[in-house]
Amino acid sequence: MRRVLVCDDDITISEVVAIILVDSNMAEVYTIPDCDNIIEKIEDLKPSIIFMDNKIPTHGGVVATQTIKNHPVHKSIPVVYFTGSHDIDELAENAGADYTLAKPFSISQLEEVVNKAFKSGKVNND
Repeated sequence: MRRVLVCDDDITISEVVAIILVDSNMAEVYTIPDCDNIIEKIEDLKPSIIFMDNKIPTHGGVVATQTIKNHPVHKSIPVVYFTGSHDIDELAENAGADYTLAKPFSISQLEEVVNKAFKSGKVNND
């Protein structure tokens, strides 16, 4: 089954994403509250898609996403930058993220971005 990694220190947001995606049989969902050792976490969990919050400890979402996108093996994993910041598009572009999802979001918006990422051809569909 496809795996989604949610990187967000807001437990409520992580739980909402997990409930929606698991209940709709879209993916298994793993959550982490920080991006310390993000490459090791990706290697352990092997996600198909990564949701990245902007204000996540310790280095922040921009640096964590740049770390992923600069990695020779993991750079092809779609990253959905999601935040409540008004400058989400600029942040996502600076980070190198593939998609954006503004908080708060609806169930249909979440499902739409996940479907886009799955159809991109870049995801591991195991």
